[in-house]
Amino acid sequence: MSDHYVKVKVQLEQMKSLGQDAEKEGVDAEQVPVSSPSASDSPDPSSITIPATDASSTSKPRGKSRSKPGKDDKNSSGKQISDLSLHGSVVSATAEKNLNRLGYERTLHIRGTGKILQGKSETNGNYVTIHASKNGQQARREDGFKLARKRRPVTVDTSKAKTSLEALKISIRQLKWKEFPLGRRAACDIYWHGVSFHDNENIVSGQVNKFPGMIEMLRKINMSRAVRTMQELFPEEYDFYPRSWILPEEYQQFSTQIRMVKENDATVNPTFIVKPDGGSQGDGIYLIRDPSDLKLMAGSQAKQSVVQEYIQKPLLIDKLKFDIRLYVLIKSLEPLEIYIAKEGLTRFCTEPYQEPSQKNLSHVFMHLTNYSLNVHSGNFVHSDSQSTGSKRTLSSVLYRLAAKGVDIKRVWSDIIALVIKTVIAVVPELKVYYQADIPPGKPGPTCFQILGFDILLMKNLKPVLLEVNSNPSMRIEHEQEVAPGVFEYVPSPVDEEVKVGVIRDTLRLMDPGHRKPIIAQIRAGGFEHGEEIPMEAESQERSPEEIGSLPSLCLKQVYPKYTKQFNYLRLVERIAALFIRFLGVKGNMRLGPTAFRTFIRTCKLSNSNFTMASVDILYIDITRRWSGAMPDSREAGMGLQAFVEAFFYLAGRRFKSLALKEQGAATSH
Repeated sequence: MSDHYVKVKVQLEQMKSLGQDAEKEGVDAEQVPVSSPSASDSPDPSSITIPATDASSTSKPRGKSRSKPGKDDKNSSGKQISDLSLHGSVVSATAEKNLNRLGYERTLHIRGTGKILQGKSETNGNYVTIHASKNGQQARREDGFKLARKRRPVTVDTSKAKTSLEALKISIRQLKWKEFPLGRRAACDIYWHGVSFHDNENIVSGQVNKFPGMIEMLRKINMSRAVRTMQELFPEEYDFYPRSWILPEEYQQFSTQIRMVKENDATVNPTFIVKPDGGSQGDGIYLIRDPSDLKLMAGSQAKQSVVQEYIQKPLLIDKLKFDIRLYVLIKSLEPLEIYIAKEGLTRFCTEPYQEPSQKNLSHVFMHLTNYSLNVHSGNFVHSDSQSTGSKRTLSSVLYRLAAKGVDIKRVWSDIIALVIKTVIAVVPELKVYYQADIPPGKPGPTCFQILGFDILLMKNLKPVLLEVNSNPSMRIEHEQEVAPGVFEYVPSPVDEEVKVGVIRDTLRLMDPGHRKPIIAQIRAGGFEHGEEIPMEAESQERSPEEIGSLPSLCLKQVYPKYTKQFNYLRLVERIAALFIRFLGVKGNMRLGPTAFRTFIRTCKLSNSNFTMASVDILYIDITRRWSGAMPDSREAGMGLQAFVEAFFYLAGRRFKSLALKEQGAATSH
């Protein structure tokens, strides 16, 4: 009898005895039908993920959770094996109760292949690599080497972090990464900036937590322009943004429209909120009921601002108006990846709400939810509880609404849709900024960014977008008056609970060791000896000690997960791709007249009825008008918004019978 035959026989006997042990303990062997992973979960149908089970979770309950009751805590260490993706094969899995004694060994037999897969579960419930091996001892030895291998800690430059520094330090400690508070000469893996991509100009590699142009793009006027473009194309999809006018250029239009509304119905007396273009923290915001109340001048210069319809019937809790601060991570622009934090903040006014009247328009503590304003109110309540006080967790508010019978799933679904649509609206211009600072082929970092979405729930539970902040406060302390006129920062448990999780899990997602899953080569007859079944990217090159103590991610991917529902809205992005293509000079953000002519010729948009002379007139007319509307612009030429207008004008000439969005879609192909 050959040695090979003896080894195989011994292996089969071991498997048989394990199965008998399991049956004695009352554990059923499972037959798990297997399906291919969906496109949204895996980059390739051939990739195979096998989740490992925490053996201890089957025999005794886990320790007390740090999160509050009712919070969705989906730590993967409690999950059981649910499916194995093996292209329609059927896998027979033997569950053993005595896993501790056997070193967490799991044996899987793939029917019809004659192959035995042996591997180890990790106690933290993360995914493991399982080897197809004839020798179980060898597989266990290789796994042991991999788990023992310590990788170089991720390096984070925090020298520019500013107000997010404390939360960032806690996050780095929890991840056991290495912080460089003063920066360093050698390149770091991640650079955390407090304000702008340009906080440090000398970065040629790694990752930066800001996108070029994000500050400019999310200013009130640019944001309103971007959303207005989408409202013209998809009016029903973008009805979550209040009607807005840009001042001073649209003052006459605003005055005329309001006068007509009042003339048609004398009982209608709408209220409007005025926001300075570059304002933050509630600075300079005020309410008006008539266009004549606008403060249009700042010294000798016209004040750039946005005036919006005021939401007069907000949802109230404890008779107070409140808004939601939701944290959104844009992980990348190409491909577009969006994550939403499962937990957020709710900021409450400090004076009971009344609908606007001429008497109460100036009561900022009643109408404005900004924390930076209300914190100075005598009624502001600092609370260590997450469900009381003037700042609470989003989950505590949703839990309270659910207790009253509100369909929270519907509310959350509407909020996710609002976030995705808003990001889709600003991405086209962001891509123009990005290519200007980091042209293709030029050394440079990759970017990601946490945004702060301010959302108001109306009385009918419809979410309304108030604004998006490029630099949401990540402070985990709050100001407290310890003596008359003397303030100091004291810890804020609610802020720490939410913000540390957002920063820590953003870093986890941006971890340079978080590699794409390896695509396994499946051959007839199964896996070749020694091949790896790719595991989930999050645990790649990580030891249990590094990741075992971390909770599950608080960030939920919403795009490209929901691509099918929203991809048709990315029409302006296709137009922006054309714009970037014809810019010509790397780093440029404006289209010159020659480049515009080239675009017309290449896309065959001119004909006998629309000559190149007409093209030049169109270019001059639109460019001049947009230059007047954007006085801060230093570059000459046609910007993206002006190009979009010209594009739709040309599309309208070519496809007169189609609706506006269909004209654009037909022309951009």
